[in-house]
Amino acid sequence: MRKVIVTGANGFVGAALIKELIKNETEVIALGREGNTDNIPESELVSFYSFDLKNVFEIKEKLTCNDIDTFYHFAWAGVSGELRSDTRLQLDNAQWTVDCLKLSKELGCKRFIYAGSIMEIETYKALFNNGNKPGAGFIYGAGKLAAHAMCKAVAVQTGVDFISAVITNAYGVGDNSSRMLNSAIKKCISGEPPKFTAANQNYDFVYIDDAARAFRLIGEKGKPFCEYVIGSSNAGPLKQFLLEMKSEIAPDLDFIFGDIPFTGGNIPLKYFDCSKTEADTGFRAEISFREGIRRTRDWMLEENR
Repeated sequence: MRKVIVTGANGFVGAALIKELIKNETEVIALGREGNTDNIPESELVSFYSFDLKNVFEIKEKLTCNDIDTFYHFAWAGVSGELRSDTRLQLDNAQWTVDCLKLSKELGCKRFIYAGSIMEIETYKALFNNGNKPGAGFIYGAGKLAAHAMCKAVAVQTGVDFISAVITNAYGVGDNSSRMLNSAIKKCISGEPPKFTAANQNYDFVYIDDAARAFRLIGEKGKPFCEYVIGSSNAGPLKQFLLEMKSEIAPDLDFIFGDIPFTGGNIPLKYFDCSKTEADTGFRAEISFREGIRRTRDWMLEENR
């Protein structure tokens, strides 16, 4: 790849990918909300343009280049908090993603990399499990699932090579969200016993540097209309990861399991399989969960000084 577009460029994964692309001398057109550039690495290889998901096609008036190889799409509104369960917003996100796919065609991009989520599979399992009562958070997952399905079909019509990169759970330095892993680390720092579900469901985590490298390799070597899982290749019960975290950063703190009800579905381990990603792109995670947790904890401590 010589030149790519990255939407959601100032976000956790988007900014990490840009850093990875710079290291590999790839030119980046970074698209993000106006004024949101604090996470984007500074480099002569990076050009930032303000971008509004509600008016996707307006960016064409700002761009003058027509030799873009690949379009990475990370921009998504309402990934956490109450907006995660906003049905209108999540439906809009799906349509905006389709619009970005169509935009990529108009800009001459050969391939479109969709940042999918393991939440898509979890959502499907939760929704179609008789008697299960999925929580409102699955509305986000439903939006991601809809975007994936529609984009794949539209890509066939438009002649763009669609590739889905399914993130298991990316974490690490730079993530300011309130997701479960971050909340647990913060409680460990403050000495407060974190509470969880029974944590028997299968899970996986991938450190952000590994995730960024995976996205680059998928852009370079991924095959059209394939799905690639980005994970650690060590998926297992969530409790296994949480006990590793306890051992690494809070050995004297109680971790309380079972106090929080679990309303999702358990994803079979086969859906976390990264073997196709490794076979087609050469990616394999290098940073262990223990090391990643330690790096993240140390970063949080430094940030709060």
